[in-house]
Amino acid sequence: MSGPLAETEGAPPAGGSIDYGRFLDCVHCGLCTAACPTYLETGNENDSPRGRIYLMRGVVDRRVGLTDNVRHHLDLCLDCRSCETACPSGVEYGRLIEPFRIDMKGSRAVGWFERFVLHGLFPYPRRLKWALAPMRWLQLLRVDSVARWLCLDRLLPGTLGRMYRLLPRLKPVAARLPEVLPAVGKRRARVGLFTGCVGDVMFSHTNQATARVLQANGCEVVVPRQQVCCGAIHYHSGAAEPALEMARCNVAAFPEDLDAVILNVAGCGAMLKDYGQMAAEATLKDTAMCESLAGFASRVKDISEFLVELGPRPPLGEVAWRATYHDACHLAHAQGIREAPRKLMEMVPGLELVTLPESDICCGAAGSYNLTEAEMSDRLAKRKVNNILSTGADVVISGNAGCTLQLQAALRQQRRSLQVVHPVDVLDLSYNTSNAAD
Repeated sequence: MSGPLAETEGAPPAGGSIDYGRFLDCVHCGLCTAACPTYLETGNENDSPRGRIYLMRGVVDRRVGLTDNVRHHLDLCLDCRSCETACPSGVEYGRLIEPFRIDMKGSRAVGWFERFVLHGLFPYPRRLKWALAPMRWLQLLRVDSVARWLCLDRLLPGTLGRMYRLLPRLKPVAARLPEVLPAVGKRRARVGLFTGCVGDVMFSHTNQATARVLQANGCEVVVPRQQVCCGAIHYHSGAAEPALEMARCNVAAFPEDLDAVILNVAGCGAMLKDYGQMAAEATLKDTAMCESLAGFASRVKDISEFLVELGPRPPLGEVAWRATYHDACHLAHAQGIREAPRKLMEMVPGLELVTLPESDICCGAAGSYNLTEAEMSDRLAKRKVNNILSTGADVVISGNAGCTLQLQAALRQQRRSLQVVHPVDVLDLSYNTSNAAD
């Protein structure tokens, strides 16, 4: 179905391929505004979900031009999907903003940062490891600490300076996981482990912990060598074709006889679960591939979601932390997973879980958003950290690598030494503590 004036002579408008009925699902009630991070910060209706839907629909109807100002309001969207959780009409906002951005991408030039860093470096773990090698040495020799003390990091221009400030203290590179890891005890499931790109380079220890926790719960773990980036970095910046090619590679890499494909990064999980929708939005004509992508997506599970469904073996080792849990947007909103991580944490002896105010309001990471929309990202990070500090917690638990990077950097900025860990890191510690005691 096309909207009024959507079909005119010349090139179709941005968003012209979107089912026009999706725009009409929004009744402009405004309940989404209280859940939208950018609207909470700016109070500008154009920075709210319903305002952006109105702008997109205006462009499709050719009532509004795709000006720099309109682009700015649409680019400022985090794509956190919190509006979908709040919407009583079931508006699938992500199914509007993502294909619209693909069309916006086609009408603008690609900058150096997007071409060489976002698309050329981040999605490729081997390249990223080589690029970070000098930084590992600087951290090992504590040169980076001296540079920060002297404020030399502020001399780095723009985005490069932000990348440096977001970089965590890099742990030693973990040994590469074997292609197959056996289950401990009776085998209950055979699963694939998606290791990701940025997450695998900066948080390889969490991938190792995920494998151990799965093994401890009776899972044989397959780690395909041919897997690649999930494609989210490309797709969310409007580059559909490279994202589709990565999706094809991942479908081919993971055996079809797996009970599930497991992830520990919320953003990657939301992307892999959206492979079927992505194929439709990118108007992929290969019917067999569309079915294959949708079938693959149906097997994707977040580690917390999978363990709760499987029935986790009780962790017995004490972890005496006062912790608070941050809901990653692409876990809570995009995947609808809220209770599973909390149920797992509640099983850990000694762990005190304190409620975090505004837990499901975005921290400002949103993939590469904290690099491309610095001012808004910093405002949201400060809001999140203030809420964290109000809990009196010593540890923050988060199920997404991007959130972890953002929160670590924001806490450093306020000179706070709280740990930021993944739920599976907590489980792994409890299992290991229990085994050591035995």
